[in-house]
Amino acid sequence: MDCSPIRTADLTPYFADGIAPKAWTIGSACLSGILLEVSAHPKPGLVTPRSMGAHADMDQQTFMLTSAAIAPCFHRCAAIGLTHGGEAAAVLPPVRAVGRDYDVLLMAASNGVNTQRGALFALGITAAAAGRAHHHNSAPTSTQIFAEAAAITAGLVQRELIDRQANPTTAGELLHARHGTRGIRGEVEDGFPTVAKYGLPTLRSTIEAGHGLNRALVHTLICLIAEAEDTTVLWRGGPDALTFVREGASRIRDLGGALTPRGLAELHAFDTDCIARRISAGGAADLLAVTIAVHLIEHGSFPVSATAGFETLHANGDQQ
Repeated sequence: MDCSPIRTADLTPYFADGIAPKAWTIGSACLSGILLEVSAHPKPGLVTPRSMGAHADMDQQTFMLTSAAIAPCFHRCAAIGLTHGGEAAAVLPPVRAVGRDYDVLLMAASNGVNTQRGALFALGITAAAAGRAHHHNSAPTSTQIFAEAAAITAGLVQRELIDRQANPTTAGELLHARHGTRGIRGEVEDGFPTVAKYGLPTLRSTIEAGHGLNRALVHTLICLIAEAEDTTVLWRGGPDALTFVREGASRIRDLGGALTPRGLAELHAFDTDCIARRISAGGAADLLAVTIAVHLIEHGSFPVSATAGFETLHANGDQQ
């Protein structure tokens, strides 16, 4: 089977009038999402530049390898959205086909370790949705992107979870059969409500308050963990683990999250507890990547105030 990332026929949309730069801009925003997510520190149970988190089989360099392997996927999905003039639902099959190709490349790059499969799906849909929402030289708004994502994936939960609950095989199908969870399929079909309600507002308000990008990303992640139906946690530890993670993140958020010394001290302790329990909030991390991508698609960049200096968060809240 030919699983090469780009075939000759797939290049056609890039040479259509004005398509290539738009697809590149959208795809690069999605790539920035996964790179900035993994580079943020500290994160409870997740891989960071300083920690393998709750994992024994992946580190930051594993994520760099898989990010490079799947980067073209987002440009291709954006091009599909930009060039498809039919019904929104007709965009999903070619996007899923591209995603399957890059899933093979991701697993090859990591030697079989699942680093970013959830992000590959979520950001592939995001890229295609942003392509469909792009109008001439005007970047799409987050509201338009979320609406297109919902339209592209309409009926997905019914087809892939509810209709298969009598004979579930995949992790998502099994979790829906056992617990009724809709996971990332429900999130995209609903138009990324967790990102729209918690991710983007938290990220933007934190940056507008003058905080650096790393602090803003960590703080946003905590808010997402507190609210997300994280099937990665549910799969690894069951309902008790999901309750533990959401309650822990809510407690940190109530203490000021990554914006206060008390919140940061609690975050470091929470990280230690998640590692001991082998819990990793990978679903919330994927939503952070989507949050970053949608912000960059809509606004183009982060303000200088957020990116001017290197920021390290310590347990005592000091910044250097």
